[in-house]
Amino acid sequence: MWWPPFGAATKGLVLMAGGEGGWEPDRPWREIVTGGADRLRPEPPVRDAWRELTQQPAVCVKQLTGANLDTTRRWRVAGTDLGIPYLLENGSVGFLFGDTFASAWPEDGDDWRSPVMLRSNVHPAAPGGIVFDSAARVQGDGRAPQLMDYMHFRKPFANRDAEITRIPNDGVSFPETGRQVLSYMAVYDWPPNQPWLTGRAGLAYSDNGNDFHDVPAATWPNDAANVDPYQMWTMQRDRRFVYVFSVRAGRQQGPMMLRRVPWQRILEPEAYEPFGWRKETGWRWGQPCTSVLQEAPFGEPSVRLLRDGVWAMTYSLPRGIVSRRAERPEGPWSYPKVQLTDVELPALYGGFIHPYSTSAVGDLHLTVSTWLQDPPGTSRTYHVSQYAGTL
Repeated sequence: MWWPPFGAATKGLVLMAGGEGGWEPDRPWREIVTGGADRLRPEPPVRDAWRELTQQPAVCVKQLTGANLDTTRRWRVAGTDLGIPYLLENGSVGFLFGDTFASAWPEDGDDWRSPVMLRSNVHPAAPGGIVFDSAARVQGDGRAPQLMDYMHFRKPFANRDAEITRIPNDGVSFPETGRQVLSYMAVYDWPPNQPWLTGRAGLAYSDNGNDFHDVPAATWPNDAANVDPYQMWTMQRDRRFVYVFSVRAGRQQGPMMLRRVPWQRILEPEAYEPFGWRKETGWRWGQPCTSVLQEAPFGEPSVRLLRDGVWAMTYSLPRGIVSRRAERPEGPWSYPKVQLTDVELPALYGGFIHPYSTSAVGDLHLTVSTWLQDPPGTSRTYHVSQYAGTL
């Protein structure tokens, strides 16, 4: 997976990790009062190394996928990434994987599928960590097919309607109806040393937990410059609404947007309500979106309402994965905390929050990917692991 050039050492946590939550676009963020005139937050320190900013890195619990694990033997899920965990309508957890192969490495191209879902009923803090017990669209053991029926083009096309692959963003479920909804981005080109290109973000639904159906009307087209900020999503339901945080495709420098939608209308783009800031009115729902965090090269975002009522956010950056916390989705969000860096895990990305996590010490459970390639383009690692840290 490609990262934008990072530059010398770090440029400071303020810039790289997205600065202050709830900032005003036309004022220096360090001047923003986020809880009353007497509660001006101090500016975070600038350091030369991310490790100095980390109180305690997340620790690896176990490797979850790989050619030598039972995910290959049982479901032909060997080389894969992401593993986005979301709560299913029956209380178990589904894990959405991206480009998946029956071989260890993507360049082998053996039985290419995306997205694929494995499931688990095991609490991530159990002694053995996450254990998968089933796969979507298959009874028992057997090849796990991709969740949606479409063709993978094996070479890039200039046509933005073509698809090399569909990469999952997140999932959400509704116990009232038994329906699940999956967000994905349709990739049409992976140019070398540049952000990947998407034609659109879209939604698909399933009423049986296995077969997902595309919704042509539930589409957010990318623009020709590949800078639309509604391509990579994370979704979290809280009572009446599903809250949607989104960023640009390809881990580009840009904003993080927040919208909400009544859960019964999640497949209707016109029902999405933006959250934005205006000088005259401040932050309000119904105003055009403005970034809820200072712009940064946001990688895959993940937001979850934890079991103890804390809102948690993670996202990947060029040299690691950071977390934030808030009392509500609108923020203000805390300063970012580094959970993991490329020192502990080279070529890392993802960092998706397990829905059973809490804000207790050591109870933030993450699925983290690594794809490490030698200079000629030969893969050395391509798998997902479980990590545990503290929010």
